[in-house]
Order: sequence, then C-alpha cells, then structure tokens
Amino acid sequence: MPRPNLIQSLSELLGSPRFTSALATTAIGTGILSWAIHNVIGWAGLIAILASLVVLAAGSLWARRESIDRLAVVPISLLAFLAWAALSLLWSQYQWASIGGLSSLAAYTVLAVYIALVRDTIQVIRSFGDVLRFVLVLSLAFEVLSGLLIDSPIAFLGIDAHLAQGGPVSGLLGNRNELGLLAVIGALTFVIEWRTVSITRGLAIGSIALASITLLLTRSPSAWGTAVVAVVVLGTLYGLRRAPAQSRRVLHLIVLGLAVVGAVLAWALRTPIITALNAGGELTYRLRLWQEVWTLLKLHSVEGWGWIGQWNDAIAPFVSFGLGSGRPSASAVNAYLDVWFQLGFVGLAIFLGMLGLAFVRSWLLAARQRTVVYTWPAVVLAALLTASLAESGILIEFGWMIFVICCVNASQSLSWRTALRRPLQQEPL
Repeated sequence: MPRPNLIQSLSELLGSPRFTSALATTAIGTGILSWAIHNVIGWAGLIAILASLVVLAAGSLWARRESIDRLAVVPISLLAFLAWAALSLLWSQYQWASIGGLSSLAAYTVLAVYIALVRDTIQVIRSFGDVLRFVLVLSLAFEVLSGLLIDSPIAFLGIDAHLAQGGPVSGLLGNRNELGLLAVIGALTFVIEWRTVSITRGLAIGSIALASITLLLTRSPSAWGTAVVAVVVLGTLYGLRRAPAQSRRVLHLIVLGLAVVGAVLAWALRTPIITALNAGGELTYRLRLWQEVWTLLKLHSVEGWGWIGQWNDAIAPFVSFGLGSGRPSASAVNAYLDVWFQLGFVGLAIFLGMLGLAFVRSWLLAARQRTVVYTWPAVVLAALLTASLAESGILIEFGWMIFVICCVNASQSLSWRTALRRPLQQEPL
C-alpha cells in the first residue's frame, strides 16, 4: 500500500477547519496577552511565538489558496499605510528600533489578515468571545490574588493590589485603560453571541456581568467614555437597521448631522469635560506629554521621525518624554498624535483615510445587512477610534489586530475592486 504524500497530508492538516479555528483563537489570545507574555518570558519568547504563528498562518493560507478571494485580500488603504511606515525606515532617527517596530507590525498584520480571510464574522466573534472570557476571568483572578489574598503587588505583571480599594485594576493588560477597552469590546462581543444564540443565556449574562464589573473596577474615565460611545453607536445602528430601506439615506444624514453637533458641543464644553476626566491628574499628565511631543513633531512634521510602534524610552528622542513628571511613557497616549509624530502629516493623512474607509464600510454593512453580527465590526471600530484619543493601543498588538480584522472584513464586502464583479448580497432573514 503506497505511503500517503507528506506534502498533501500537511496541506490537508493546515487547511482543515479545526486547525484554522485553533490557530485563529491562538493568534487572538497571543495578541491580547502580548504584554503579559513579554513580561513573563521576555522578548525572545514573544518573538518566537509570533514567528511560529506567522509561519503556520502562511502555511494555512497556502493550503486554502483556492478558496480565498485574491482580488480583495487586503484593502489598498491598509497597504498604503504599511508601505509608508516601511518607507520611513529611510529617514528614521532610530533605524534599528524601526526595523523591530516594522517587524512587529508586519507579524500582527499577517495574523489579523489570516483571521479575517479564513474565518467568517460570526466565527471571529466566537473566537474573540472565548478568548475575552478567559482573559477577563484570569485578570480578575490575579487581581483577587494580589489585592485580597496576598495583599501585595505582582510587579512583573504590573498588578498593584488595588482591588480592596475598589480599583483601579489593570489585570493582564498592564494598563487600566487598555483593560477597560477590552471589557467594552468583550461586553459587545458577549451581547452579539447572545443575540445569535451562539452561547447559552446563562453564560451570556455571566459574561456581560464579568465585562461590566471589570470596566467599573478599572476606574478609567477614557474607557467609560468609550463605553458610552459604543452604546450610542449600537443604539443608532439598531434604529437604522429597523428603519425602512428607502428612508435610510435621510437617516444617515441626520445621524451625521447629530454627530457633528455633538462634536461642536463637546468642544464648547471642553473645560468641564476636561475637569471631569482629569481623575488623578491623568489628563494633566497627558497634556504635558502632548506638548512635549508637539514641540519635537515640528522638526519633522511632514515625514515624521520614523516608525517605531511602541516607544523605547532608552533611545532618543523618546528618552526625554515624561521626564518632568517622572513617568516615562510607552506612547503619545493619543494614536493620532503618535502617528503624526512617527510618520508625519503624510502618514497621518493615510491613517485617517484608512480609519475612515474601514468605519464607513463597516457602518454601511451594519445598517444594510439583516444579520446582527455585522454590527460587531462597526461598534468595535467606533470604540477603537474613540479610545485612540487617549491611548495609542490601536497601533500595536491586539488593538492593531482587531482593527485590521475589521478593516479586511469590511473591505471584502464593500471593496471597489469587487463592486463591478458582484453586488452586495443581502443576508437572509
């Protein structure tokens, strides 16, 4: 009896639904827990894990190459941003750090694109749901261990034993704002799982309660603000989806007008809003840091200083930021300002265009399609864009992964490259 062909057997394994499901879930978990993994086993361990996942993802894509739509694999706006970030290596002020930052960006991009291509929206939501439940439970478990049982910080995980005082907690994310954002995304994910009957009612209610408790314990004003925006967007989409198709164009214009009015009111009331959000002097610290970044940004305002992703406080110019407050920062705590600093005005314009296209495409899909799963990318993107005003998490690790997944997912259905080839299909009731 002839021995089976090894390459054919490997191809069948890498392309099997069970393997792609396991690899997608593992990649999502790695993205969300990257900070904790790095702190536990170091950069070498995290790099080895990412490299292994990228190789497996590439092999799985090759095995499934016949079933992948090659015409709309990656949005051009995303490719343009990646190309400009890579091009910045030519004028980077810290080329070795830029190489590391670009390698990290490429790795998380490959994994995110892989997930978006081999898993449909509900499967992505289910994978995120499983991972987020695990991460939130584990985060609160470590906070209980640190804050109640041993009453001592767990330094290597950045847990400060504040649970007994009602927070703030940072869990396994190392940052209360990032944990709060994760809780917001988790709550939305669990609601969608419930609505699609992907999980039992009891598990859904318990998961939503878990996310809500975590969000409250973070005591993060930026995460709470993000939660409010996510709820408003979700409610707006709920109304649009129930409206008659012929009146949606007018309703979209009304929503846009209300958003503009809201932005104007927020600007007019910026002083009381700033006062309310300045919990523990956080906003004062941010304003000081933004001023420092703006001062240096003027030196390379068009092309930027060069891509680095997460800041390295051991090299110039990042070593000088935050010295006045005694709190070195790993980012500009504002994704838009961060992109402007690293990639200049050109990079910022590409970045804003990429975000805008991804959000508009996701919004239109969520408003048109009957299936409730399409609301997940739109609301998650709204949460990410809002959180980016106070954090730069969308540029690295799990924030970037989630964005790319949503971006590619929306582009597959509303890409100009496929618009003439096939119309948008209406989901069945």
